Amino acid sequence: MRLEDYFETATGIGVLSTADDKGRVNAAIYGRPHFMDKKTIAFIASDRLTRANLKKNPFATYLFKEEKSYKGHRLYLTKTKEDKDSPLIDQLRRKKHGATKRRYENESKFLIYFRVNKVLPLIGDGK
Repeated sequence: MRLEDYFETATGIGVLSTADDKGRVNAAIYGRPHFMDKKTIAFIASDRLTRANLKKNPFATYLFKEEKSYKGHRLYLTKTKEDKDSPLIDQLRRKKHGATKRRYENESKFLIYFRVNKVLPLIGDGK
């Protein structure tokens, strides 16, 4: 199964982990990745610690754990670019939560693009 197809059907929780230039790590809950092409994904982000870390260190890991199981994927990523307040953000959003939208509606949003360097299963080395 293609990774893009997997994320269209899988349910679970995702965590994007980043580190700053001194190695201080941050982990944040993120939705499923948006697939731009075979090797490029994107996430929608606010101007918070994840984005600040990615300005200093382009490497990240996205961990996705399926609901009620120990199945999932780990994606090893490198940031390639970002767009601020792109009209594409509204097109990509899968769900709009009223409370979240009201709370953050005056903040800029960023579409952060990543190259997928490696994909591993949630557990093990994939062998």
